[in-house]
Amino acid sequence: MNPYDQAHALARALKESEEYREFTRLKETAYDDGTNKALLDEYKRLQFRLQAKMAAGESMPQEDMQRLQQIGALLQFNPDVSAYLMAEFRYQRLLSDIFKILADTAGVDLDMLTQN
Repeated sequence: MNPYDQAHALARALKESEEYREFTRLKETAYDDGTNKALLDEYKRLQFRLQAKMAAGESMPQEDMQRLQQIGALLQFNPDVSAYLMAEFRYQRLLSDIFKILADTAGVDLDMLTQN
């Protein structure tokens, strides 16, 4: 059994999963509107910056945190965007679960990533 072949099979299975199909369908709908696209892009950029700052043990500037919260509040009231973000969360959770299975098999301790 070749691990690379198995990895490609897993990638195909992920792409055929209900989570992925729903995620891509809703993403297309959410990004179809120019305003939604601009807000989502800014929201995701700010989320990434927050995660990078947290990983480095730093705090995010207050104005960026406020902007992230403001955009998040706007996005949650848009049904297309809200549905897309929930589908993205479900797909990311699936990927995270799979990564944990692989990490456990490889003997990689992921708990150290969540400890301060």
